[in-house]
Amino acid sequence: MSSWRGRRRGLFEGPPRVLYRRLGTRYIDGAALAIVLNGVAVAGFGLIVLALYVDVHGNELALFAACSAAAYVVENLVAARYLREIGAPIRGGASLEAWSAAARLPLALVRRPSLYLIGAIGVAAADLVLAAQLDLPAAKAALLFPVSYLLYVSSAVLHFTGLELGMRPVLEDVGGRLSDASLRDVARVSLHRRLVVTVPMVTWGAGVLVAGLVTDNTRDFDTIGLAGVVAFFVSAAISIWLSLLLADAVSGPIIDLRDATRRVGRGDLDVRVPVVCTDETGELAASFNAMVAGLGERERLREAFGAFVDPALTERVLAEGTDLSGEELEVSVLFVDVRDFTSFAEHAAAHEVVATLNELYETVVPVILRHGGHANKFIGDGLLAVFGAPDRRADHAQRAVAAAREIAQLANRGELRVGVGVNTGRAVVGTIGGGGRRDFTVIGDPVNTASRVERATRVTGDDILITEATLRALGDHAGEFEERPAAPLKGKTETVRLYAPRA
Repeated sequence: MSSWRGRRRGLFEGPPRVLYRRLGTRYIDGAALAIVLNGVAVAGFGLIVLALYVDVHGNELALFAACSAAAYVVENLVAARYLREIGAPIRGGASLEAWSAAARLPLALVRRPSLYLIGAIGVAAADLVLAAQLDLPAAKAALLFPVSYLLYVSSAVLHFTGLELGMRPVLEDVGGRLSDASLRDVARVSLHRRLVVTVPMVTWGAGVLVAGLVTDNTRDFDTIGLAGVVAFFVSAAISIWLSLLLADAVSGPIIDLRDATRRVGRGDLDVRVPVVCTDETGELAASFNAMVAGLGERERLREAFGAFVDPALTERVLAEGTDLSGEELEVSVLFVDVRDFTSFAEHAAAHEVVATLNELYETVVPVILRHGGHANKFIGDGLLAVFGAPDRRADHAQRAVAAAREIAQLANRGELRVGVGVNTGRAVVGTIGGGGRRDFTVIGDPVNTASRVERATRVTGDDILITEATLRALGDHAGEFEERPAAPLKGKTETVRLYAPRA
């Protein structure tokens, strides 16, 4: 499947991207120049409209064209200065200020009242010049002013639309390098309002052109003035309904999608967007539903996975994948085992044995997690826990011993009694397995020693035993333990010194 960046660009989307790639941080200056050229183009359209209604000679039309173009250029130069001021952060490279400047620039420009005043003065001056050339009273220029000024307002709308398209490559480039670009602090115009404004503007322009084609030219402004006003009210009466219809048809599904996205952001993965269209918005809704379904499946997997695996390990697997590289770490290993379990299992029913073990682990596992440990393996009536991995904790020995004390206190109140052995040392931590199956484990002599130390509790009669290595790691808390007679541990060639909590 191709990347979203590879989609086919629209006719007016491609050129800004090409210019942005070539100009880089000077792109904002290019946008300012484009505003000036846009004004000249609108002035040219005004000449066409005028020629369709008014019988003007070449020299008269040329002078009006010069005055009209000058008026637009003056207004556009002021607009370009505003644009360069607002867009100044864009020249500084990728930053949140640059992204925000590009996002608010189109609307900030059309909200400048001074531009509309300059535009009104400019078009009024051009109309007065034309009236004088045609030997018409100055008051007659008022008949031409509505058409001229509506053309200027149309150019302001084109500024907004063009700048929005023009700023997309900036927003895409800068926003792609930021993690916190959002619209929360940027004023915006809804899609609904854009359609309500632009559709009547287009129909008004088309209406004025059509009327000019079927109207005889005269040497006054009566016809063009009447046509401009009538076209305005007809567009307002008819086109606004059409624009409202289009706005509802286009923005309705998008609003549904926006609201659903917000609910997903709040954690609601049961939300679905109704697919009510067969166009791109319908495809978008269907894709959104498929995405949310995938997120819900992943969340259910996380919950199910969390029932079998320590949450800390779950997060690490989701972040790094299943192949957690093995590494040698200093850890403390805690081993819990039920004493005389064989005798108990021999006289108890199978379901009673399982229920009793589950009740025991319901007590033991939360203690391990609360002290920052990882319940690594359930081995029948035994449990292996590790402190210091996967969460790195410098005080892993203190945490392991604190957990051992609490486990011995809580677990030895019922029918079963447990022994706890703790050992500290360097072990290899990571995943092991093959054939598509993996198991996160701790391997090394410290693990075997912890198991042997737990067995020694049956000899010494203590609930908890720790090794000398763990005692040294306890630091100031080492005085809370006293030494027990050295006991040979199976598989160990050297005698291991053992310590138990003082009474």
